[in-house]
Amino acid sequence: MSNAGMFKPGLFKGLFKPGLFKPGLFKPGLFKPGKTANRRSFLQATLATAIGAALRPALSAARDVSPASTAPGLPQAGAVGVPSFELDELSITDLQDGLKSGKFSARSLVEKYASRIDQIDKHGPAINSVIELNPDALAIADSLDQERKGKGPRGPLHGIPVLIKDNIDTADKMMTTAGSLALVGSKPPKDSFVAQRLRAAGAVILGKTNLSEWANIRSSHSTSGWSGRGGLTKNPYALDRNPCGSSSGSGAAVSANLCAAAIGTETDGSIVCPSSANGIVGIKPTVGLVSRGGIIPISHSQDGAGPMCRTVRDAAILLAALAGVDADDPATAASQGKSHTDYTQFLDPNGLKGARIGVARKYFGFSEAVDALMEQALDAMTHQGATLVDPADIETFGKFDDSELLVFMYELKADLNFYLARLGPGAPVRTLKDIIEFNNGNPQKEMPYFGQDLFVKAEAKGPLNEKEYLDALAKNHQLARTEGIDALMDKFHLDAIVAPTGGPAWITDLVNGDHVAGGSSNAAAVAGYPNINVTAGFVSGLPVGISFFGRAWSEPTLIRLACAFEHSTKARQSPRFLSTIGPT
Repeated sequence: MSNAGMFKPGLFKGLFKPGLFKPGLFKPGLFKPGKTANRRSFLQATLATAIGAALRPALSAARDVSPASTAPGLPQAGAVGVPSFELDELSITDLQDGLKSGKFSARSLVEKYASRIDQIDKHGPAINSVIELNPDALAIADSLDQERKGKGPRGPLHGIPVLIKDNIDTADKMMTTAGSLALVGSKPPKDSFVAQRLRAAGAVILGKTNLSEWANIRSSHSTSGWSGRGGLTKNPYALDRNPCGSSSGSGAAVSANLCAAAIGTETDGSIVCPSSANGIVGIKPTVGLVSRGGIIPISHSQDGAGPMCRTVRDAAILLAALAGVDADDPATAASQGKSHTDYTQFLDPNGLKGARIGVARKYFGFSEAVDALMEQALDAMTHQGATLVDPADIETFGKFDDSELLVFMYELKADLNFYLARLGPGAPVRTLKDIIEFNNGNPQKEMPYFGQDLFVKAEAKGPLNEKEYLDALAKNHQLARTEGIDALMDKFHLDAIVAPTGGPAWITDLVNGDHVAGGSSNAAAVAGYPNINVTAGFVSGLPVGISFFGRAWSEPTLIRLACAFEHSTKARQSPRFLSTIGPT
């Protein structure tokens, strides 16, 4: 997110490769119930075991860098049998109904999800999406159960287990490392604003998810979903396929029903791409709607954190809990009067009726199968009463790819150094230069598959008052906002713009890195505007998402449209944990 602590979260690498998405995800412009005592004891032991497994590698020795970070081997052909799960596909509302009726308790939900994580994330298909479990989760759940009995629930998230990405600070017994061994042992001085808001809403922070290390901004040849600390996260639909970066663990965990919901971060594509590749809903908010305070950054002009859920309703519930003004993130001041305490009020199954939607055709054409799926999606919108303006292309398409990466390089150095300085004198590393040196000193553990060329380029940049940086940032905003999304929406009087989020998940390749094909995140990312991914359908058994994006602060409109699309198509299908499904 960016200094504000957000990241790279999605950035490019954050999702893609420079400019690609890689950093954020893609490549430039391209887009990168009642229980017996024995049962209770068993589940407690399971949780403790899972927590121990998650913590052991990182806490081994003072600065031990011999973690369980070696990427797991890719699976052989054949399906992986996974037992059914009581909480499969249950929404936040479903879980709250169970909590109200007494069928569930916050403790039982934590136990069930922790047991499932042990069963299929650490064993079985071994998705490897959770990097660490919260040792205090059961105690927090017990406290929330007592509060419910005495005072009633705080709101829709009371007692609900959620996972957060490992670049989001928590001042508890968990670490915040961005997946890097260089930050093993790092203890933030206070909770990130996101963590504060989740706790205030009554959510149980169950643990942290793996990610593309440093939110995918370290190398232009990285493999999304891999980190030195956490190893490789797999796609739950086909284990040899990539979960997309950089919020790969959050996307895979939500899709695999290892939590009720999760938080991801994005700089360019890192929320929407993993949401598309893992068949879930992801909201990348307007920059400033959700604070980046306490999130390991990439670019303060583009970083952001947002919900990753199985339904639009759940994402709307979570977004309301996250939004708010934070003194540690000046960008949030602009959200005053523009944010909402309840985004579920905008859910409307008939919300496409009368809507004017632009079809950004320049983001199509990378896959005949995806194009065919998108045509079905567009037909569904028309049948629901939407008016399509087709084509409706952003005239500045492709003109801000290079300047986007240039801004990242300047802001990464400044923002990351600022974040590290706030960790205090006990921090294992204090600057980007320290991280580069650490990686150079531990190449077999930190750089077995790809290097750190982007880190080196960023370290060579000067301060944020240099003309090169200021000109590039101004160019980005002019081309992506004024002459880009805003101009297009004014010209055709649009409510939103749609495009394929990306293609089906590619086969993970630790030798050559990511093979991203297609992506539409860059315009909204560079502009700092909102973007929502919803599953549109499947290609060869792999989910493909469609993105709804638009003007700043237009989350209410996008939620309305995404809800109506989801209601009309009901496209999501649970993952089958296949070892492989062959080429697409």
